[in-house]
Amino acid sequence: MTYRFVPRYVKDIVPYQPGKPIEEVEREFGIPNSVKIASNENPLGVSPRAVKAVRRTLKGLNRYPDGSGFYLKNRLSAIHGTRPESIVLGNGSSELIELAIRTFMRPGDEAIISDPSFLIYSITVKASGGKPVIVKLLDDCSYDIDGIRNAVSSRTRLIFISNPNNPTGTIVPRKDYERLIKGTPGHVIVVDDAAYREFVRSDDYPDGIDYLKRKERNLVALRTFSKLYGLAGLRIGYGVTTPELAGYLERVRQPFNVNSLAQTAALAALDDRAFIEKTLKNNREGLDFLYGALDRMGVRFMPTQANFFLIKVAPSMTAKQAFAALLKRGVIVRDMTSYGLESYIRINVGTPYENRKFVRELKGIMQR
Repeated sequence: MTYRFVPRYVKDIVPYQPGKPIEEVEREFGIPNSVKIASNENPLGVSPRAVKAVRRTLKGLNRYPDGSGFYLKNRLSAIHGTRPESIVLGNGSSELIELAIRTFMRPGDEAIISDPSFLIYSITVKASGGKPVIVKLLDDCSYDIDGIRNAVSSRTRLIFISNPNNPTGTIVPRKDYERLIKGTPGHVIVVDDAAYREFVRSDDYPDGIDYLKRKERNLVALRTFSKLYGLAGLRIGYGVTTPELAGYLERVRQPFNVNSLAQTAALAALDDRAFIEKTLKNNREGLDFLYGALDRMGVRFMPTQANFFLIKVAPSMTAKQAFAALLKRGVIVRDMTSYGLESYIRINVGTPYENRKFVRELKGIMQR
């Protein structure tokens, strides 16, 4: 049946494809002890402090959550040295991407998006009747800052920067970031999506919140609790911007968009230094192990500043073939075909066991 009332721009959207859950893979293939390293999640689980805080909150679930996020906003403002009214909470940073589009774009307006980058940018812009203007990454997978600046028109409202970029793991270095921020006209807002910033080891990484403190006006810096803090299942993130822009975002935000458990867990996780350090250590050591193993196998990969990276499986096979073959061996990775990278799979750093299993099974399918 054809529903004529559905807008063409909605019909033309290719849906986002999440990774398969472990339980479904084990049921389908009858494989125990499967591992999932496809969704850039924290392999160590959840902050223990967050778990304890959630348990204490369960008895109050008959009440609506704090619609203002008072305690979490005040804690975040103390950490970042900003005003609480500069912070907007979201049901994951993905909701904040949508809020920015709904708040600052009208149907027919343009948003500049680099490619490849996080697919949700284009999907959400299209779903709102906007026009994604695509600027390809350079050959070294860095952002084409000149290309982005040249793409700005009178209809441009947003520029999305994923830093570190998903899926390449590359960063926009400080000099390029400043060229972009300072060269952006007043009718355009830069959305700096820094979901993986805590994993960055480069000294040349720019923190968007620092630029807000320098009175940059047209900038929204996004953060998430899904990665470092292990709260992906609770869906909570936040944006930092000027009080004026935050006020507009708050007008569009749903009153109780962030649930009580998420707020409580996030507040506790911020102070769990032991879990944070353990996660960062696991990521550093995991990357070192995986890089070394892939080098010994002669497999090409793209070094990263995040907790995930790209691996080139061609010419032995395509990304789809590698994904399917690893799936049958109980290893869930991300097939990057939907990003236009038919030769690559993406994995996130797992536990030592998960990393070893991936290397063993990848070696097995490539030897075949």
